[in-house]
Order: sequence, then C-alpha cells, then structure tokens
Amino acid sequence: MNQTSTDPRWNAVVERDGQATFLYAVLTTGIYCRPGCPSRLPLRENVRFFASRQEAEAAGYRPCQRCMAQDKRAQQRGRIIAACRQLERSPELSDLGTLAEAAGLSPAHFHRLFKTHTGLTPRAYAAEQRARRLREELEQGRSVTEASYAAGFGSSSRLHAAASDALGMTPTRYRKGGASERIRYALGESSLGKVLVGQSSRGICAILLGDDADALLSELRGRFPKAELRAAEPDFGAVVNQVIRLVEDPRQDLALPLDIRGTTFQARVWQALRAIPPGTTLSYTQLATQLGQPAAVRAVAGACAANSLAVAVPCHRIVRSDGALSGYRWGVERKRELLRRERQD
Repeated sequence: MNQTSTDPRWNAVVERDGQATFLYAVLTTGIYCRPGCPSRLPLRENVRFFASRQEAEAAGYRPCQRCMAQDKRAQQRGRIIAACRQLERSPELSDLGTLAEAAGLSPAHFHRLFKTHTGLTPRAYAAEQRARRLREELEQGRSVTEASYAAGFGSSSRLHAAASDALGMTPTRYRKGGASERIRYALGESSLGKVLVGQSSRGICAILLGDDADALLSELRGRFPKAELRAAEPDFGAVVNQVIRLVEDPRQDLALPLDIRGTTFQARVWQALRAIPPGTTLSYTQLATQLGQPAAVRAVAGACAANSLAVAVPCHRIVRSDGALSGYRWGVERKRELLRRERQD
C-alpha cells in the first residue's frame, strides 16, 4: 500500500484544508501545491509530501501557479501594510523611491500595488495622514506652528495651502474648535419626507432625508460637531426649495455651490457618483473598477455611506452586483423611488 494511503496528511489534501502547513507534489504533473488548492484531486499513489517550498523544489517540482499566487498576494499585501504603517508614523517620508525600496519592489510596481490595495496613491495616503495628525495636534491645544511641523508639513506655507482640504477651515479656526464656523440650516417637506439643508460659507454641506425633524438635526450635529448651527432666516427658503425640486426630480442638476468634505478617496468616489447619468446604475465593483482600484470595493461602499449630500451626490445610483438595491442611508424605499423617478419618461 502506498504511504499516502495511511498518511494523515492525505486527509488534509482530500478535505482541501487551507490551514495545513505542509505541501504536496504530484508525480505526473511535476507540480507542488498547498492542501487547500482547488485544483483537481490527484491519485493517492502519485502524491508526495514536503515540509517546505525549498524541499519540494530541490526534489525537482515547480510551484502551482494557482495556489502559490495566494502566497504572493499575501506577501504583497504585507508589504503595502508595512508601507502604510510607515506613512502613518512619518507621513513626511512619502518619497516613492524610498517606499518602494523598503518594500523590495520597483517604484512603478509598488505604486500600482499601493493604489490597488488602498485606493490611493502613496502621496495621497501620506497627505491624509498629515491631515489626520494635524487635526489631532490642534485638538490637543498645540499652536498652529507646532502642529504644522509635528504633522509633517514642514512650513506654514505648505500648511495653509492644504488647510482647506485637510480641515475645511483655517488652522486657527480649527484650533479654536471651529467656533467661528457657522452652518445655517432649514427644514422642508418633500414627497419623500422631510429634507434638512445645511449651508456653510462655502456652499451646501448637508442634504439629509428622513421622517423626524429632531433626528435630522441630531444627524447634522453629529456630522459637524464643532460648528455653530443656526436656524436660517426666511430668505434661505429659496435654497431649500431648489433642493426639494431636486428630490422631486433627481434628473436635474442642483445649481448651487457644494461644500463637499471628505478624504481624498471619498472625494474621488463622490465625483464619480456625480458623473453617473440619471437613470443609470453601477455596482460597487463597477465603480471601484472605473476608479482604477478594483480591489477597493469596501472603500467605495464606505465612501457612499459617508455621503452627506443626498441626491446631489447620487449614491442612490449604486446597487449590488446582481442589480438588487443595497442599503441606503436614508432608506431603501427612498432609493427605489429616486431611481424610478430618474427612469420615468
């Protein structure tokens, strides 16, 4: 009887045990695999076991391109994670060549892998980390100059050039808790329920849908905890009416400036959402692929969930891969109705 017929490792091969640590090779193909490999099960008499890749290759076997690719992907993922941790610790060290060398990859290959795994370029990821550290330093009471250098901006000119995107306001205002930022808001009624519209000095920063006015105001406070919220004067009614007309007919454009706040990646997703024609839908996977980051499906879904501008940034145009409606922050039934309105003649 062949040794494999009584070897307990054979059961792991038969059961495709992905946790097993040994390798098996097949005499007739000259290939070695992991026990979890989905390839066709070989005959027991043709199987030989090895403890390592080196041992299998020394015996003349070559790796299975199917299951060994998992090792390669895991190794690549580990290198990208290490680069992310480095940028989180020291976002100023964002030189592509240095990061690629540390990962043991060419700059072009590293850049491509980093963007695939994170949805961002190394430079954009570093910018987000600088913004995060800047917010933390300012919230801890550091002076603007101290926070700027601690966050890796290196100079006040670089800080002020990036402050609007990083903080949504000047560093001094942010350090004071955003006390001087005012958001005026008002509620209106639409056929889809109540509509809360918030506007900053830069434009419309919130369009929220719901059934309860208090809940909508609480959501606005949660999104802008540092700002002073102020009920708008009657003249703001014209703005609210424009937003309600958009809700009633989502095929039209909103001719109002928008104050869109988010990370670099979220902004890219929201821009892509606004480019989807009315009446058309994409899946999360399709949108991620369109952005050039097919592996960033979860990040795309997260950006859709973080959207604070209902209908104006049409995240309702994103559906599941099978075409079914997935979750919508303001209710799946509202999503269904918005899509119906876009498709009507």
